[in-house]
Amino acid sequence: MKDFDGKVAAITGAGSGIGRALAVNLSGRGCAVALSDVDEAGLAETEKLCLGRAPRVTTDVVDVADRAAMHVWADSVVSTHGKANLVFNNAGVALGATVEAMSWEDMDWLMNINFWGVVHGTKAFLPHLIASGEGHVVNISSVFGLISVPTQSAYNAAKFGVRGFTDALYMELKVAKHPVSATTVHPGGIRTNIVKNARLDESLGGAADKDAAHGRFQSISMTTPDKAASTILKAVRRGRRRVTVGPDAKAIDLMSRLPAPLYQKVLVLGARRELA
Repeated sequence: MKDFDGKVAAITGAGSGIGRALAVNLSGRGCAVALSDVDEAGLAETEKLCLGRAPRVTTDVVDVADRAAMHVWADSVVSTHGKANLVFNNAGVALGATVEAMSWEDMDWLMNINFWGVVHGTKAFLPHLIASGEGHVVNISSVFGLISVPTQSAYNAAKFGVRGFTDALYMELKVAKHPVSATTVHPGGIRTNIVKNARLDESLGGAADKDAAHGRFQSISMTTPDKAASTILKAVRRGRRRVTVGPDAKAIDLMSRLPAPLYQKVLVLGARRELA
């Protein structure tokens, strides 16, 4: 997909962060946008930023964890816009907890959004993307889909799952010679509210203070949502199978290629200090 003019893009998690930045960026490129989020207020704010820029903007409050709702939304997008060319499965949440202490409820919550939400979006929109004659699936993983980190087992499982799922999809689309491609995105630290809205278990000790954790995350995050959106869209135009976002993501990608004991020892020492 060399340009976005005249295309229709569906974006989950569009109420803030990368999702909002993608919506605004695409709107300025002649792309109609169909936006969804569970945050109605945030969604309305994104809509305001896109109106007057995009050929058409529609919004729907949709929970990506709800499979039936995602299929209804996908059909509605095509009914309203006439087609769908791109889907950005971007909605995501964070959870900090040790495996020992993590509740089943919290794990289900994260997996239903971060993994199943991506699968639901892909499955719901894929037939429409194929029918459009020119489509692209963009699934947001993470640098935690490249390496595992203590207290992030559920997040790691979901993001590694997204990576494997999308890699397989990419190859299947090639095998079938469909007019659709797929890209896995591995962002590093992006200045969003994901930590502010995270669930942090008491097993994190002092690191469970959400305000403090949000502050630390903001201080080390190296990339703005706008820059992330630009990087992602450049990868789509170039037909990239996988893209890292941010200098920290590129460094972690290189680190992931080392023998695991070399970097895992450092992560263990860091986690001991953090959880002490």
